[in-house]
Amino acid sequence: MNKTELVEQISQQTGLTKVDAGRAVDAFIHTVTAELKQGHDLTLMGFGTFQTKARAARTGRNPQTGQVIQIPAANVPSFKAGKALKDALN
Repeated sequence: MNKTELVEQISQQTGLTKVDAGRAVDAFIHTVTAELKQGHDLTLMGFGTFQTKARAARTGRNPQTGQVIQIPAANVPSFKAGKALKDALN
């Protein structure tokens, strides 16, 4: 499912127009991004938790040339599924 299909599903399930559903999806994405940029976690009970994790700097290798390269440290987004979501899938 892509963003357009998600907007369409939300529109059908809520009775919102596709434009309003698209705005809701965009607002959700913006809010999650802003919270993670500030270093905060975002928890949706029963669904899961969005959080930021620190990834340490490390040494890698260019697969084409075999040259050793330094991969810098980075903050990466992470999602941990909640119990209700896990239970719904099994």
